[in-house]
Amino acid sequence: MMATAALATVFTAACGGGQNREEMAYVARDVESLYTAAKDRLDQGNAKMAAALFDEVERQHPYSPWARRAQLMSAFSYYVSRDYNQSIQSAQRFLSIHPGNKDAPYAYYLIALCYYEQISDVERDQKITEQALTALQEVERRFPDSQYAADARLKTDLVYDHLAGKEMEIGRFYERSGRWLGAQIRFQNVIEKYQRTSHTPEALFRLTETNLALGIPSEAKKYAAVLGSNYPGSKWYKRAYELMEDKAPTFAAN
Repeated sequence: MMATAALATVFTAACGGGQNREEMAYVARDVESLYTAAKDRLDQGNAKMAAALFDEVERQHPYSPWARRAQLMSAFSYYVSRDYNQSIQSAQRFLSIHPGNKDAPYAYYLIALCYYEQISDVERDQKITEQALTALQEVERRFPDSQYAADARLKTDLVYDHLAGKEMEIGRFYERSGRWLGAQIRFQNVIEKYQRTSHTPEALFRLTETNLALGIPSEAKKYAAVLGSNYPGSKWYKRAYELMEDKAPTFAAN
């Protein structure tokens, strides 16, 4: 009964707007009922309200053992409600207060997930992608044997592929504009920084293409050879071979 009353009080306050969070602080509730109300809200799918209630656990009972648990649950609830910035702040607060806690690996992982979920398409600025990569690598570095490290490694590979895709998108744009050197730099970045991604075969083809456009068939042949050696069955090698035969038949025959 007490949990229901507490929940009703907070729910009514939350519907009223910005000043309600201030009002919530003056309604004293016992910690167990407040935490239970927050958990119930989360189970019911109202993650945003759950987060506010978990925050209230810490605010009203900062020295209770429940407060530590509520901090992490608050971060998770914000994550579920897609309030990623607030989730990151809550998780970072948990880590600043409890750096050696057994749940620290999850807090780091949750921060990485928040950045990862915000990765945009390759046509937009990739700052958030870089932040996701850094956060995922931090999970791997700090907790290599944790249950979160394997998923962090998988997501790291996907982030690398995304960053390589951005380089390819810019390189193709430069190439279409006839800015061959600018294009080369982008394609070279892919094979040097992201060589294990799915974009490497095309990057090698584009380097063959741009070197031919710049009148350097010897360099074009080098990249075509690497492409043939590593991806002999790919469409990009077929295109590179045909391009060399057309544009530099002497080099293609050697």
